[in-house]
Amino acid sequence: MTLPHDLTVLQQAAAIRTRELSPLELADHYLDRIERLNAQVGAYVTVDAEHVREQARAAEKRVLEAAGPEELPPLHGVPIPIKDLNMVKDVRATLGSRAFSDLVGFVDDSVVTLLRQAGCVLLGKTTTPEFGLPCYTESAVAPPARTPWDLERSAGGSSGGAAAAVASGLAPAAQGSDGGGSIRIPSSVCGLFGIKPTRGRVSQGPVVPDLFGLATNGPIARGVRDAAALLDAMARPMPGDLYMAPPLPAGETFLGYADRPPRRLRIARSAEPAVHGVEVHPDCLAAYEEASALLEELGHEVVELPPVLGADLVPVFETLWGVMATLTPVEPDKEHLLQPLTRWLRERGNAVGASQLFQAHAMLQSALRQAFPVMNEFDAILHPTLAQPPRPLGYFHDQEPEENFARQKAFTPFCAVYNVSGQPAVNVPLHWNADGLPIGVMLAGRLGGEATLISLSAQLEQARPWGDRKPPIWTA
Repeated sequence: MTLPHDLTVLQQAAAIRTRELSPLELADHYLDRIERLNAQVGAYVTVDAEHVREQARAAEKRVLEAAGPEELPPLHGVPIPIKDLNMVKDVRATLGSRAFSDLVGFVDDSVVTLLRQAGCVLLGKTTTPEFGLPCYTESAVAPPARTPWDLERSAGGSSGGAAAAVASGLAPAAQGSDGGGSIRIPSSVCGLFGIKPTRGRVSQGPVVPDLFGLATNGPIARGVRDAAALLDAMARPMPGDLYMAPPLPAGETFLGYADRPPRRLRIARSAEPAVHGVEVHPDCLAAYEEASALLEELGHEVVELPPVLGADLVPVFETLWGVMATLTPVEPDKEHLLQPLTRWLRERGNAVGASQLFQAHAMLQSALRQAFPVMNEFDAILHPTLAQPPRPLGYFHDQEPEENFARQKAFTPFCAVYNVSGQPAVNVPLHWNADGLPIGVMLAGRLGGEATLISLSAQLEQARPWGDRKPPIWTA
């Protein structure tokens, strides 16, 4: 029997528009699953069931009053959770930190405003590590986020709760954010499709500054079409944004590109980590080689990527990351509540002088000016998403900060390059290893090239469907 959570986002939206499925019925279905199963996967930190039902009742009323389905917004009545780094007005926002355990959202983030306008019912706040700084989701304010493919392993981070929710059938799709891989990492670990958009495609406003342009909001979904539809809802520049992505051609949508096969593409590939001394696990290399072969089978040209951005830029990125850790204001009497890793990163960031910070930013820009002419020769670039399979809970979190950070760099040496460059990048869940764990591959595109990545990913999904793969908790 097909249950509501078996339906895709677009199927749910269609069923609501034709009155085959009630927004309240759908919300209650997810609230029931969250109540029963969230403790196993650690997907949500805050769920206000009555607030969710209030939104769903309003959505249902609008359906009944509409003269026809064309009057309803595209994702009307579909429940979508929000990462706990993002503000939702009048809903608790812990930022993954005990220092903010009593903070209540005082405004909707721009991405939340746009999802509301698309008709989404905001399902709850998904777990995140403190300030979204690590690549795993373990904090002092909520249980750890676990991949439903092995509940002893982390769901990744920092959008770990979002990915755990989608992969467990506790949400049809989710909003996430990505400053160094935080959409792509948990998407790989949880067997999902996730998009880090081009810098400036989705607003960070109105509260969070986008000074360095490393971080952006984006969708996490089971399939390409759902992620594309969610990106269509999110992708609108807002007043005050420092960056703006190249717009789509007039009349085009990202969902439209998901339904359009790509032309023959020239695709570069590299499994050379940007972090010195990192070895890529055989399972990750196997996923990478299989994806390369599949791309060639589909008629694309696949060539080796010349050296572009190397290990010498890692310390420069670390400088920016440490400074970013200081941007969340913490009252002096609450500093002791911060996690050891957060304090360590903030200490490093506070030690950076203004001239050192600007020099670091200038070095990255100089490197990009040399790299873009090479990368722009290709329609897409293929990498392993991660250098290791999903890690056990505590593998990072239980270490001293310096060892913790070193392990994170060895786990995810491919993702942050595209936060530095601002290019779009996606995780494609094509491979599962012998232990039944998902192993993703990453495709990056030219600036503004999400449409090509979406079209190519949809072609891969059609050739090697992954949607029927579901963890045991799915049927619970």
